[in-house]
Amino acid sequence: MTEPILRLEGVHTFIAQHHILQGVDMAVMPGRATVLLGRNGAGKSTTMRTVMGLTPAGRGSIRLGERDITKARPYEVAQAGVGFVPEDQAVIYSLSVEENFRLAMLSENEDSWRRMDTIFELFPALKKFWRSKAGVLSGGQKQMLAIARAFVGDHKLLLIDEPSKGLAPIVVDQLIDSLNHIKEHTTIILVEQNFHMASHVGSDYFILDDGRVVHQGLMEALVDDRPLKQKYLGIA
Repeated sequence: MTEPILRLEGVHTFIAQHHILQGVDMAVMPGRATVLLGRNGAGKSTTMRTVMGLTPAGRGSIRLGERDITKARPYEVAQAGVGFVPEDQAVIYSLSVEENFRLAMLSENEDSWRRMDTIFELFPALKKFWRSKAGVLSGGQKQMLAIARAFVGDHKLLLIDEPSKGLAPIVVDQLIDSLNHIKEHTTIILVEQNFHMASHVGSDYFILDDGRVVHQGLMEALVDDRPLKQKYLGIA
């Protein structure tokens, strides 16, 4: 039986006096796209940041394969093979598209540059603006750059937080196509409020509510479960 690539057991996270995650249990299987769903403030982004070590767990355990990363620093989590695309994209606007990619590469090798061929196929605008400052890109192009930067590295797991936020529907559809291609190569965990995107990318889902996982399963089953979507996501 395939083992989870990521496992959270009884994870509690505190931010100042606030108890955000209250015993999160989660097993993410490799080779799939897992979506974290829930209303605003449910703990989705905090879960991602806790995995990355940016908001360390106060209690519980986090394992990446066989490795315990509960107390690992963010750079150690990244070196272990986890890429992170935060909600604010973390694109450096004053650098060119090329320079953003070079910074993202842990080492410039044949595999990294081979991925660039795939990236240019998925995101042709990045090739067009290769020498341009990232600040001149549109919102959708900046999001594509942020995702592509993470994909170019040798990551076994990609955490992507709210990629569709503020984007036009046509750009969201482009991102859906790109993420569906990327998940053929890398395991993805996606935080996404746009259920259209979540349902067209996700294989599995976890619903968080008040800092706990309250439901999980296959995305195809959730699509047809109107009462569950209404209760926890506010959609029919």
